[in-house]
Amino acid sequence: MTQSTFSPSPSMIKTPGRWPRFASMMYEGILLFGLVFLADFIFDTLTRSDHALLLRHTRQAWLFVVLGAYFLLCWRRGGQTLPMSTWHIKLVDEHGLRPSLSRLALRYLLLWPLPLAAGALVWLIGRWTGWSSSGLLIVFAPFTIFIWTWLDRDGQFLHDRLAGTRLTLLPPRQRKPHPIV
Repeated sequence: MTQSTFSPSPSMIKTPGRWPRFASMMYEGILLFGLVFLADFIFDTLTRSDHALLLRHTRQAWLFVVLGAYFLLCWRRGGQTLPMSTWHIKLVDEHGLRPSLSRLALRYLLLWPLPLAAGALVWLIGRWTGWSSSGLLIVFAPFTIFIWTWLDRDGQFLHDRLAGTRLTLLPPRQRKPHPIV
């Protein structure tokens, strides 16, 4: 039986815990820092902008597309980014198979509203209180995606539930050993 026809039962699919997902997210942030730096450098070079606020909205759209391309390529190729692979986490559809490109794009789009709403709330708190230091709370905005995991019956993220995808913990027999460099 090939992998493309094998559909594991829901009882066989194990959801990774919150700590491995959190650790993967932190590792992903480190990698994304480099990706955003490179994409921003390319943007500045091509547009000859010498100020970060110049073409701000175009820059944000460019970074949104670059990040989307990164995630879609990684998820489509093997269901994992490097940090997900490190923590033995794989993205699959509700049947345990590789998600379609349209489902992956939907997942990427649905990932953004909750952290952006949290960022807007932080901005409003800063405006309301007048405390400029309250803007530091913005670092917590990406982690608001974890709130739904306490409400979901399988502990999945809201964007996964809505997109028809899920994160799974790879069983030990499917884990690839990491070479020591």
